[in-house]
Amino acid sequence: FQCNEIPALTVGFEICEDLWASTPPSVELARAGATLIGNLSASNDVVGKGVYRRRMVSVQSARLQCGYLYASAGEGESTADLVFGAHQIIAENGTLLAEKRFENGLLRTEVDVSRLVYERRRTQSMGTAAEITTLAFSLTVTDTRLTRPIAPLPFVPADKDDRAARCEEILLIASLGLKKRLEHTHAKCAVIGLSGGLDSTLALMITSNAMKMLGRPSTDIVTLTMPCFGTTDRTRDNATKLGELLGTTFRRVDIGEAVMQHFADIDHDPSDHSTTYENCQARERTQVLMDIANKNGGLVIGTGDLSELALGWCTYNGDHMSMYAVNCSIPKTLVRHLTHYVSDLNRETNPELSAVLDDVLATPVSPELLPTTEDGQMTHFTEDLVGPYELHDFFLYYAIRCAFPPKKVFRLAEYVFDGEYDHDTILKWLKNFYRRFFSQQFKRSCVPDGPKVGSATLSPRGDWRMPSDAVATLWQQELEDL
Repeated sequence: FQCNEIPALTVGFEICEDLWASTPPSVELARAGATLIGNLSASNDVVGKGVYRRRMVSVQSARLQCGYLYASAGEGESTADLVFGAHQIIAENGTLLAEKRFENGLLRTEVDVSRLVYERRRTQSMGTAAEITTLAFSLTVTDTRLTRPIAPLPFVPADKDDRAARCEEILLIASLGLKKRLEHTHAKCAVIGLSGGLDSTLALMITSNAMKMLGRPSTDIVTLTMPCFGTTDRTRDNATKLGELLGTTFRRVDIGEAVMQHFADIDHDPSDHSTTYENCQARERTQVLMDIANKNGGLVIGTGDLSELALGWCTYNGDHMSMYAVNCSIPKTLVRHLTHYVSDLNRETNPELSAVLDDVLATPVSPELLPTTEDGQMTHFTEDLVGPYELHDFFLYYAIRCAFPPKKVFRLAEYVFDGEYDHDTILKWLKNFYRRFFSQQFKRSCVPDGPKVGSATLSPRGDWRMPSDAVATLWQQELEDL
């Protein structure tokens, strides 16, 4: 049954044990275009069957990339030897959206059929359908009042145990990727620039794990802190402590004089704190890292994360470049939780390391490329310039991973962040996200290799294919209408 007003709303039905069959009818219904599968069931209740049904419905919705609506016989219809428990389940693409059991009444939530259509188009997994009769129906289209849960941090599980499991898995995947690269290249060492910030801290943790997997000593990790005009005592000290506590070969290379010489070489006034002033420092740091890796037969480990890649918040051929980028598919909000997870793991066994990680977590996100105040305080704050990372990661997930248009991303953001960010603030940073995302694709077209750890990635060799000169006009027009 296909809706005239919303063609993506196409509904098919199977009955009770059809779901348990070796080839459920819902397979052919989905291939024929059904985005919602309904199941009218008379499945009785026994101990453990509720869990089994829930899993079956969730898995089938994932296999078919559909919404699955299951309703069994109501409480009060029990007869003879069988008891019915009014089990109702609504699942969408593997996610349980709503459930009710042992209680009659209407179960209600929203299913995003446009996203289901996109997922099918993206994966091309449906195949060819048998001939199925489709009947049209009509509905009155109205604005939907959202009630379903929408995660404000879509990359970070809300449940503490799920979050810990996710963090453990991500660290393992990233470490295995780096382990293979170190083995394959016969690298004598891994070289990391430590800023005292979140990203380089996580990169060091992943590299440390990879070295342990290889059975190699921590001294095979060469860590450098490279202070310059904007470096604070706090970040420099945290970088130093991290390098030393993990037993790495730690070095300090002050780059101030080299950058000043470079300013003179290119005739740049040091009092001009433009992007040239900032980028010269970033590129000098990358040159030092590359040359030390070259001298010692090692690989430079990249520290930039997925959020920075989406916004183009990196210096081209500066921190943009490395030989293996371990954080490249980890968004900033998840970087924070991964660092917190590692800190918790070490709280009992290595409290000194845990204390440093906690201070890194408490430090504002900053590239530290502008001079400090007279008393050595930080003046360069990333989120003041590009916007809050919790908003940008939300935009990244729904605009890029789910391919929602700007109006839909904006509506979801207003729903989720109601009371935290107002209309104008969300719109300001959403416009900034789209502007930067389109204009900075040229940086993503030539990024280093790095491990894919989640369903969202911007590698030009993997899931993300985008011309560097793609035009943003349609998206910008829709944003202006808001």
